[in-house]
Amino acid sequence: MGVFVFLPLVLPLTAWPISRLATQHLHPRTATRLLSGLAAVMAVCSTMCLGLLMVVGTAQLPGNPLPDGWSDPEVRQSVPHDEIAGKLAIPLLLAVVAACGRVLWHHWRVRRQAHAALAGLRDTAVAVLPDATPYAYALPGGRRERIVVSTALLDRLEPRERRALFAHERAHLAARHHRHLLIVQLAARANPFLLPLRTAVSYVTERWADEEAAQRVGSRRTVARAIGRAALISRAAPAPTLAALAAPGPLPRRVAALLGPPPTAHPWPPLFTTVGLALWSATAGTALSAMFSANSAVTLLLLLHAATPL
Repeated sequence: MGVFVFLPLVLPLTAWPISRLATQHLHPRTATRLLSGLAAVMAVCSTMCLGLLMVVGTAQLPGNPLPDGWSDPEVRQSVPHDEIAGKLAIPLLLAVVAACGRVLWHHWRVRRQAHAALAGLRDTAVAVLPDATPYAYALPGGRRERIVVSTALLDRLEPRERRALFAHERAHLAARHHRHLLIVQLAARANPFLLPLRTAVSYVTERWADEEAAQRVGSRRTVARAIGRAALISRAAPAPTLAALAAPGPLPRRVAALLGPPPTAHPWPPLFTTVGLALWSATAGTALSAMFSANSAVTLLLLLHAATPL
């Protein structure tokens, strides 16, 4: 395996340039799918890398239940600095599993509590709660997906702004933005180098919903006004994996984008442009990460198989 086993841990750095360029030059729909896909692949490869290193590190521990042959010098020599890297990978992988578990648990618990709070209401697409706190967010749940909004927020919006609010939240539900947000949340826990992608996806999902709402309402200025007013008076969604009109982030950029011309829906920019080069670099980094992870996994499996006594 050699030094290549470590590359999936640092190759997510190649996605950093695209995290900003994609938000500026790609259609929000394309950017959301591309960035969440890159984050998922790189996070899986990074976690696999830690798993391979943990096997080598665990085999070195006294009293481990693994076959004795797995700690042979031939196996350990496949990893540079195996004594340090192998043992260090054990707590790191445990920390990744614990962090991802917390994200999943928090996401499930918030959704469950939100659905439980709506149990006594009519089964409608929009749940209006008599609450003095202004808020609105999209609550996924298969057949039970709903838009949750408080009367305090509705009372402070004009009729056209309310239409923009509902169109925005319906776009979140229709495009399943909560899945993209959950993917990048887990990816950022698996590898901190993927944090810029998490921030970028949080922004472009909102931009995607903004553009869908602008088409439904027929006025980009109305959506911009609704976003600005809601952000000033309301709170965000109860969890970062749930989408909301007043989501935290670069609000001035969202408003400025709505006050400008609509984005063009080019699926892939030309190669010899700034964003094109960034896209191809990130794609190449993802491909290399997957290739090195697969190569290291196969190599280690063959070594362990050869070292396992029959």
